[in-house]
Amino acid sequence: MDLDTDRSDADIASSLSPPDNPSCDAESCAISRRGLLIAGAGASAAVAAGAPLEAAAQAPSPASPKPQENLVATSRVTLSVNGQPHTLVVDNRTSLLDLLREHLQLTGTKKGCDHGQCGACTIHLDGRRVNACLTLAVMHEGAKVVTIEGLGTPEKMHPMQTAFVRHDGYQCGYCTPGQICSAVAVLDEIKAGVPSHVTPDINVRPLLSIDELRERMSGNLCRCGAYSNIIDAMADVAGIPGGSVPGTGDRRSA
Repeated sequence: MDLDTDRSDADIASSLSPPDNPSCDAESCAISRRGLLIAGAGASAAVAAGAPLEAAAQAPSPASPKPQENLVATSRVTLSVNGQPHTLVVDNRTSLLDLLREHLQLTGTKKGCDHGQCGACTIHLDGRRVNACLTLAVMHEGAKVVTIEGLGTPEKMHPMQTAFVRHDGYQCGYCTPGQICSAVAVLDEIKAGVPSHVTPDINVRPLLSIDELRERMSGNLCRCGAYSNIIDAMADVAGIPGGSVPGTGDRRSA
């Protein structure tokens, strides 16, 4: 029985041996057969084990979370600030105030309440005064911005800056840049005939009065209470003799 078995194994091994391998005898072919069986079993195991790996390799991997900074929407914006062009890529949520202070280092414009209530951040945007904290920088592509640094310099001050110094309208000075920018715009508004809330007849050119100045400057708060000095400075620039601004019953043309 053993010889038959051996012959049977040899025959099987011979049938599995490559036909061009003349050195294959019964014993070596029997080992090759076992090796073949082992290799076959190993290959089957490898295939079984590798299947899920291959499937996993072929399956689309879930998208890795993007870095937080890549999730921020940004835009390119070009502005003319104090006569100089600036092109920046900023977060779409950047206020015009933060662009001026944080990106351009023009810190003359102050951040007070950051809610448009105190007027410390007043600047000129395309010739009109605005609270820079209430508008986004990306909304003003190509706009012309003038800050307190562009209005005048210590060497060459704007007449309104000189008048504020002369009439002691600055005191602590924190709100002063916004006050001066607003005061300059107020006189321009009156000259242009823009009515205010206290203008009695909007069909008639508004006249310079203390009521008009106070109403138009009401968006600029001064914690030092230098309001009367500020009105005197504005009257000085408007050319009213003695800085005495007429009241409601004594109106003069601006």
